[in-house]
Amino acid sequence: MTYSGAVKVGGPADVHELQNLMISKVAVGAMNNNAYLLRCRATGEQLLIDAAADAETLLTLIGDDGIASVVTTHQHGDHWQALARIVEVTGPRTYAGRYDAEGIPVPTDVLVEDGDTITVGRVSLTARHLVGHTPGSIALIYDDPHGHPHVFTGDCLFPGGVGNTWKDPKAFGSLIDDVESKIFGRLPDETWVYPGHGNDTTLGAERPHLPEWRERGW
Repeated sequence: MTYSGAVKVGGPADVHELQNLMISKVAVGAMNNNAYLLRCRATGEQLLIDAAADAETLLTLIGDDGIASVVTTHQHGDHWQALARIVEVTGPRTYAGRYDAEGIPVPTDVLVEDGDTITVGRVSLTARHLVGHTPGSIALIYDDPHGHPHVFTGDCLFPGGVGNTWKDPKAFGSLIDDVESKIFGRLPDETWVYPGHGNDTTLGAERPHLPEWRERGW
């Protein structure tokens, strides 16, 4: 079936099958958070992005193979409600941005810097530090050698705009600068965007609106 990225809490996962990587998206929790399970097709190793809520739903998604690692995109509580339980059951390495780790109540094994590589099996992801929604939010980029890139943006980029900066001009300026330079400036229009809540998008769909986002200030 064709992947759409449209999921709802209590519903099934949607699976994006790439040549080297399988991406399973599920919606969990009261804030309709997205969690993403990445599986290397060559090795079977798995990585979870945002153990947001509903630990049993996530454990069912993970299955008997477990996960080698879990990445928390940022420190806001709706993105780590299930993290302690997932770590307890599956024992993965934990990753988070260096400047957000203190706000996550589960110890972070690996403090992620801008440009760091995180692997899942034979697949490599590049971390980008995006400042403004939180001090240490990270996005993860998979540059598919057999197709276009894929980027997991947490709460820093959504269809229709960047993440919430609570009407703080400095935070908004920082976030849109980082998103524009590190995401839009380096990746093509075909890049698929997987946000922390709601539906997916592409950079091509959003790029024409960057000037209006700057003008409106959110």
